Amino acid sequence: MKRYVLFFGLLLTGLTPGRSQSSKQDADFPPELVSFTPYKGNPVFSGTGTNTWDQKIRERGCILHEADGYHLWYTGYEEGDDKTRYLGYATSSDGLNWTRYKNNPIVKTSWVEDLTVVKHDGTYYMFAEGKDDIAHLLTSTDRINWQEKGLLDIRLTNGQPISKGPYGTPTVWKGPHMWYLFYERKDQAVWLATSDDLKLWTNVQDEPVLTKGPDDYDQHAIAMNQVIQYKGLYYAYYHASAFADWREWTTNVAVSKDLINWKKYAGNPIVGGNKSSGILVNDGRRYRLYTMHPAVNVFLPK
Repeated sequence: MKRYVLFFGLLLTGLTPGRSQSSKQDADFPPELVSFTPYKGNPVFSGTGTNTWDQKIRERGCILHEADGYHLWYTGYEEGDDKTRYLGYATSSDGLNWTRYKNNPIVKTSWVEDLTVVKHDGTYYMFAEGKDDIAHLLTSTDRINWQEKGLLDIRLTNGQPISKGPYGTPTVWKGPHMWYLFYERKDQAVWLATSDDLKLWTNVQDEPVLTKGPDDYDQHAIAMNQVIQYKGLYYAYYHASAFADWREWTTNVAVSKDLINWKKYAGNPIVGGNKSSGILVNDGRRYRLYTMHPAVNVFLPK
C-alpha cells in the first residue's frame, strides 16, 4: 500500500518515479539538468478559459530570459475551432507571474504553432509550425512585430527536396558558423539539417538522429523541443508518448557530443502527468524547467 500511495503522489505532482531513483546517477546527466520539483503555484500561465482567441494554449511555446525580464511566446486557439492558430506574447519580471500583451495576438496573417525563438546579433528568429505542420521562419527586432520569411526549404543529402508531408516541431541550435535544425515527421523520429544562410537546409544524414524506443515511455511518438550546450556536451529536451493514441505525453532528456549521436537518460521521463514540450530557462543562477503544454508549468531545481 505504501508503494501505491507514493506512486500516486508522484503522478499528482507531474513527476514520474524514473529509473534514476534506483540506479546509479549517470555522470553525463548532472542533477541540475534532470532533477526538478514542481512549483507550488502551477500552472503559471494557461488559456483564458473564456471565449477568446486564446481560450486554450497548445504545443510548445518559448521563454527567453533577458536583462529586462522574461518573454513568453505562445499559441492560442478556441476549443473546437480549426481556424488559424495565432501567436500571443506575455512578459514577466520573475518568470512566474505573467502579463499578456494588450494587443494580442501579435501575428494574425499566418499559422504559428509549436515555436522556438533564437536571438542572434539583435534579431529574433522564430521557427514554428504552420498549417499542416510545415515549418516556417519569422523574424523580429522588437519581439512583437514579426515578418514572415517563408517555409523552411529542407533537402536530402543529395540536394533533392525531402518527401512531401509534414515536417514540424523545428528546434534550432546556433553554432559559431552554422545553424542546426532538428525536425520531426509525424512525431515518428527526429532528423538534423544544417544551413549557413537560413534559406537552404541540408540533412546531415538522411536517417534520423533520434528515434523512438526501445523503452515504453517513447515507444509511440517523439519530437525534440530544445537543445542546450552545458559543460562541453549537448542536451536535448524532448517530448514523447508511450501510447498509440498519444493520449499522454512526457518530458525527457538525451545527451550528445556531436549533435548527431544521442544517448537517452536512463531516468526518463523526468516529468510525466501529461506535461510536455519542456524547455530549460536560466534564471541567472540556475536552470528552471518549464513545460509548455497544455499549460505552462514550472519545475525548480531540487
